[in-house]
Amino acid sequence: MSQLKIYNSLSRQKEAFHSITPGHAGMYVCGPTVSGESHLGHARPYITFDVVYRYLNHLRYKVRYVRNITDAGHFEEEGREAEDKIASKAVLEKLEPMELVQKYTNLFHWAMELFNTIPPSIEPTATGHIIEQIGMIEQLIDAGYAYEVNGSVYFDVKKYAANYDYGKLSGRVIEELFETTRDLDGQEEKRDRADFALWKAAAPEHIMRWKSPWGVGYPGWHIECSAMATKYLGAQFDIHGGGMDLQFPHHESEIAQSTICNHTAPVRYWMHNNMITINGKKMGKSYNNVIKLTELFSGNHPILEKAYHPMVVRFFILQTQYRSTLDFSNEALQAAEKGLKRLWEGYENLQKLAVDSWQLTGTDKELEARSLKLIAEFDEFMNDDFNTAKVLANMFELVPVINSIKDKIIPATALSRSTIELLQKQMKLYVEDILGLKNVTEADGEKLKGVMQLLIEIRKEAKTKKDFVISDKIRNQLTALGIQLKDEKDGSMSWTIN
Repeated sequence: MSQLKIYNSLSRQKEAFHSITPGHAGMYVCGPTVSGESHLGHARPYITFDVVYRYLNHLRYKVRYVRNITDAGHFEEEGREAEDKIASKAVLEKLEPMELVQKYTNLFHWAMELFNTIPPSIEPTATGHIIEQIGMIEQLIDAGYAYEVNGSVYFDVKKYAANYDYGKLSGRVIEELFETTRDLDGQEEKRDRADFALWKAAAPEHIMRWKSPWGVGYPGWHIECSAMATKYLGAQFDIHGGGMDLQFPHHESEIAQSTICNHTAPVRYWMHNNMITINGKKMGKSYNNVIKLTELFSGNHPILEKAYHPMVVRFFILQTQYRSTLDFSNEALQAAEKGLKRLWEGYENLQKLAVDSWQLTGTDKELEARSLKLIAEFDEFMNDDFNTAKVLANMFELVPVINSIKDKIIPATALSRSTIELLQKQMKLYVEDILGLKNVTEADGEKLKGVMQLLIEIRKEAKTKKDFVISDKIRNQLTALGIQLKDEKDGSMSWTIN
C-alpha cells in the first residue's frame, strides 16, 4: 500500500504524512460560528474532513479530532467598529445569547447528522475556554508581542513579522499588507492598522462580557482556536483543516499567536478545501444566493428547482477533489442524484452476487486484470491527498461490469471468486465506511427523525414565548399527516406515526 500524501498549504506541495506520535493523529478543524443557520458553504469542509477522519481511522491511526464551536467573539473589522456576531444576532432575535447559540448549534448538529458525518472527538466552545484565552493573551503581552489600549488588547503584527515569516501560509506580502489595510473605525488605538484584536473592551450595553486583567470585555476570533487547539492537541499537532477563506487572517493569526506562546510552529500539515460557487458566482449575501441547509433539504429557495437529499449533496461534494472549486447548480445536483442512484444499485447488485457457487473456469483474464487495477487504485487515490473524485470514477467503471454479470450479459465466471470477494469487500469499505454514503431510502428515516427534532425545538421555543398559535399549528398539522406529537410530564415531547 502506498504512503499517504497530503497537500500542505504551508509548503504548497504534497508531503508524505508522518504523525508526530506514531499510530496517533491530532486534527483540528475550525467549526461554525453559531450566530445563524449553517449554509451550503459549511457543508464542504465538514464533509471533507469527515472523510479525512474516516480514512485516518481506516489506516489504524487513533485520531483525536477537535472541531470547535464559535459561540462568542467572532467579529470582523470591516467598515465598522468590531462587533460580536453572537451578541448582535441575539439582540435581533430577542433571545438570550446562549439561547441563540443552543438553537443554531442544534441546527448544525442536525444537518451534520443528516450528512452522516461522525461527531468529532472533542467539540469545545469559545465561551467554555475564556480562561485559556486570557492566559494566552497574558503570555503574548509578557513576550512583547501584544499591547493593551483602553481595555482592549492587540497583537503586534509588525514586530512578529520582523522575526517570523508572517504571511507564508496565505501568500500575503507583509509590506503590501501594511500599505493596503483600509482605514476602519477603531483603528486609531492600534499601533498599526494590520494589528488584530485579541481582546475587546465591552461597552456597557454589550451583553456577552467577561472579567479580564484589562477590564470587562470579550475575546477576539483568532485567539480562541489557538487556545483550544493547544489545550487539546498540544503545542504542535498534525493536521489543521478549514476552508480556503480562513487562510487569512484567521489561520495566519493562529500561527503567529501559537508560535509565540508555544515556541514552535503549531501545525505540521495545513489542509484547506476550496470554495463553493453557485451557478458560477461566489456565494454571498450581495448575490442573494446564500442557501441555508434547511432550504437545500426542503427546496425552499428561489434558485432551487427542488429539494435535495443530504446524501445527494454529500455524494456531489465528494465527486470533486477537495482542493478544486465546486460549482453548485440544479443541473449538477440532479446529475449527482442520478449518479448516486446508479452507484447504489450497482453496489447492491454486487453484494447479492452468490460467490459460493462460483465456477473456477472461464475467467476473462483481461477483464479480471482491469478490475483488479481499478480496485487497487481506491487506496492509491485516497493516499494521493484524499482524491475521492478518482475513487468514485473507478467505481463507475466497475458498476457496468457488476450489472452485466447480474443481468447475465457477461458470464458469471468472467471474474474469479477471489476478485468478486475482494470487490465486495472494498466497495463496502469505501462506499459506506470511508466515503460515508448511505442508501437514500434508509437515510430518509434518519431525515424524518431530524425534521421531527427540528419541529419539536421550534414548538418548544414557541411555547416558551407563549406563542400558542404556532405551537398548536405544528401539533395539529402533524396530526393531520398521521404523526402524533405528545407533551410528556417532564416537559419533553415524543412522537409516533399512526
